[in-house]
Amino acid sequence: MKLTLALTVGLAVSLSFSFSAQAGFKSKKLSPIKIVPKVIYGQDDRMDVFESSDSLMKELSRSTAAQILNNNLVQEGDTYTVKSHTLEEEGICKSERFATQPAAANCSGFLVGADMLVTAGHCINQVSDCENHAWVFDFANTSEEKGNFTFDKSQVYHCTKIIAREKSPSNMNDYAVLRLDRPVTGRTPLKYRTAGKPADDAVFTVLGHPTGLPLKITAAADMRDNTNPIYFRTNADTYGGNSGSAVVDSRTGVVEGILVRGDQDYQQSDKESCLVSVHRDQDGGRGEDVTRITNIKFPKR
Repeated sequence: MKLTLALTVGLAVSLSFSFSAQAGFKSKKLSPIKIVPKVIYGQDDRMDVFESSDSLMKELSRSTAAQILNNNLVQEGDTYTVKSHTLEEEGICKSERFATQPAAANCSGFLVGADMLVTAGHCINQVSDCENHAWVFDFANTSEEKGNFTFDKSQVYHCTKIIAREKSPSNMNDYAVLRLDRPVTGRTPLKYRTAGKPADDAVFTVLGHPTGLPLKITAAADMRDNTNPIYFRTNADTYGGNSGSAVVDSRTGVVEGILVRGDQDYQQSDKESCLVSVHRDQDGGRGEDVTRITNIKFPKR
């Protein structure tokens, strides 16, 4: 990243962009979590769950959770309703994809055990972040595009412990493993690589919440650089909010890594007083960094 500035999307998403606050975002309640921006390479490959024809990825998406500030969840009994502005309401141009969808998530995470979740290390800095955020499953458009989202207790969790975490400025290792407040039922923990590394010609799918939006399945990401022992680099079409997303082998569904860093998300439109996505050539820009899942020393299962 170059210069970063914490901004808010949908009362929840603290994004890091390399442009001025005059770009049109409205400052709301900031989460203490800073999210590292990403970008579109070539064609935009993000899809809502209902738009995808990939049954494996749709199933894996059920084990993906959105990190949402407690203040952005209205609880009535055992029911939770998301309170959030749309991207358009927060300064994104209405011509942008998904501009009318709510943007409530700070980061993404995924199950690796009944009560164990993995995310990026910069998404959860200390135990107080567990207290201030919920992990919500099914924040996704599974059958149609929706404007309002309501969840029951079985879909909403909090973390109680940081089992393992690293956010290293020297080797750029970036991950966290969290203990949830209770086992998650009805969802299968994702399988993950335990040794070795993905092939140099591997193709990936990313499951997460770009710019805090309902879950997107982002397919057709190519390997760019597989040489660094800590992370590899792809051209995934990911944004802030995708931090912590599972990056899986598109063929097998096995988790290869955790999306953690990338290029600039948005820039000022030259036609309107709003923001538009940054687009790079398929092989342009810096690429998106993915922490290798094999870096993590998981507790014995």
